Amino acid sequence: MSTKATPKSSKTSKSNKGAQSVKHESDDSDSTEVISSSDEEDHWKETARSQELPADYYNIQKLVKYIKAGNPTATIVSLCCLKDYELKLPINQFAIQDIGGLEVLVNLLESNDLKCRLGALHILAEISMNSDIRKSILDLDGIPLLVKILSEPAVDLKTISAETIANVSKIRLARKHVRKCGGIPKLVDLLDVKMEYLTTPRNKLNEDQLEYLNMARAGAKALSSLSESRHNIEVVNMMSTCQQCATQPSYQLAITTEGMIPDIVGHLSSDDLELKMQCSRAIFKCANDKTASDLVRESNGLDPLVAIVKEKNYRENKPLIAAATGAIWKCAAIEKSVKQLDNLRTVQILVQLLNDENDEVLTNVVGAISECVRFQNNRETLRVTGGLPLIVNLLNGTHAPLLENCSKVLTECAKDPESMAILEEMDAVRLIWSLLKNPNPRVQAYAAYALCPCIENAKDSGDLVRSLVGAMELVVGLMKSTDTLVLSAVCSAIATIAKNKENLAILSDHKVIYMLADLVHTKDDLLRENLAAAIASCAPHGTNTQELGRLRTVTPIVGYMVSSNPRVHRTTAMALHRLSEDSQNCITMHQSGVVPFLLETVGSKDRELQEASAGCLQNIRKLALRAEEFTARR
Repeated sequence: MSTKATPKSSKTSKSNKGAQSVKHESDDSDSTEVISSSDEEDHWKETARSQELPADYYNIQKLVKYIKAGNPTATIVSLCCLKDYELKLPINQFAIQDIGGLEVLVNLLESNDLKCRLGALHILAEISMNSDIRKSILDLDGIPLLVKILSEPAVDLKTISAETIANVSKIRLARKHVRKCGGIPKLVDLLDVKMEYLTTPRNKLNEDQLEYLNMARAGAKALSSLSESRHNIEVVNMMSTCQQCATQPSYQLAITTEGMIPDIVGHLSSDDLELKMQCSRAIFKCANDKTASDLVRESNGLDPLVAIVKEKNYRENKPLIAAATGAIWKCAAIEKSVKQLDNLRTVQILVQLLNDENDEVLTNVVGAISECVRFQNNRETLRVTGGLPLIVNLLNGTHAPLLENCSKVLTECAKDPESMAILEEMDAVRLIWSLLKNPNPRVQAYAAYALCPCIENAKDSGDLVRSLVGAMELVVGLMKSTDTLVLSAVCSAIATIAKNKENLAILSDHKVIYMLADLVHTKDDLLRENLAAAIASCAPHGTNTQELGRLRTVTPIVGYMVSSNPRVHRTTAMALHRLSEDSQNCITMHQSGVVPFLLETVGSKDRELQEASAGCLQNIRKLALRAEEFTARR
């Protein structure tokens, strides 16, 4: 175990008469601060030296000697024993100090043994309530060690370190040292706990939840001590705390409802780049909510955000650019915001950032473009500004959120014939298909969704799919996924691929209908919608219709009609129409009570839903008529 030498210099000053003042210069104020023991403590020390000391005094000193010995086991046992003493008593604190125990405890903060550090911290947290001991910890260069521990993964270690910092930071110079060592951002990070931990009674929290709650409280306590410094208040600024808290939905709601958005927007025009960044981050986190996004636009927040991204002098400030592009991305989810962004020529500006090397910046830039290209004018803008090849090139990367956003952009662009021609020329479909092998489920899902318009709008979609070696096996293999979003996307892709007869035959050979049948009991509407579409596309081949009936898929699919989602109604009616080509399936549908639903949807304004419902009703009616004729002949 490493032990540290005695401190470089001892600044502790003792006096027989009254308190001895020690001046510490600080950049926090022009004044100085008196740091010493009180008159009572000095009087106690003199009395303690002149009288017979209690047994605990000598026992504590023996334990400190064992700790000094350097044997790890003896050290841990001694620290545990030391904790059992009433360390808030001045005489016990003096016993540790008088034998050089503080130096040993501070040195143990650098130990490789977690238990040694934890034991030393427990004692330091307890005895640092004493102002004289606070000063000694500062003089022993304990602050950098305490701050370093705040980056440790162990929650209990960070908690006790924060508590010790809270005590030591009653001294002005200690507050300065914590700031200089980068301790403030680390303490702010300790506040990032789930809101439910703060709102749930302590007796209902489990042990892990209590640990995180205690860590947050210790961090808050330390920040409270540090906030007595003017310079620290500037570092722990309102926007930094605000954007940290905005991670939690409840804080996002509070930021919106308490009218903070206009104030945040106002600070985007500040000359302080750090403040710009914090404000942009707060918007990034809050603008997922439509109300907050609308407030940003109504407060004229889009102009300064685009201005930040447009300013070439800011391009090297990656945190600022990432925050601003992220805010634009989230705001662009609203159509009115996209129209305003169009007036600011935002897509052209964002395309200039597609050569950036920072993954976070690229992810947010491509995310913002993906929202803008939902509209045809921006697809054209992306194409004519040369943005499409840059997006396709990004598919060769490995950053999962970026790949996800690239797929979203290409999903929209593939709907544009001229853009699709560029994608085919660049062999983009093959790159998108390769993303199905990515281990990240969201990348797999959005790649599968991107394939749908690519296949639909390719010049020869059937040949395109068959030219991709192993493509069908890869798609069918993803039907074994446990992720609902992946399953939904793959079903959508199968529904598109199966529109080609040759491709449908290959899919059928890969037993795709058995995998589709396994999913029919899902309660997820998105999966229901795409699953029904896939069944509608796959049913016409060979005996698939009869086999799907034998696999008992009909009754569960009829149950989809109770959904409140009209898109589910459309694809369900399409699937039922195909399945009703088999007489046994018609009987099952009738027994399952499908007719009232179809009578309602046949009057829909959705032409596809109307036609599919009518076709299914017709098949059921034909079967009923044949049954009546057969009965009459008998």
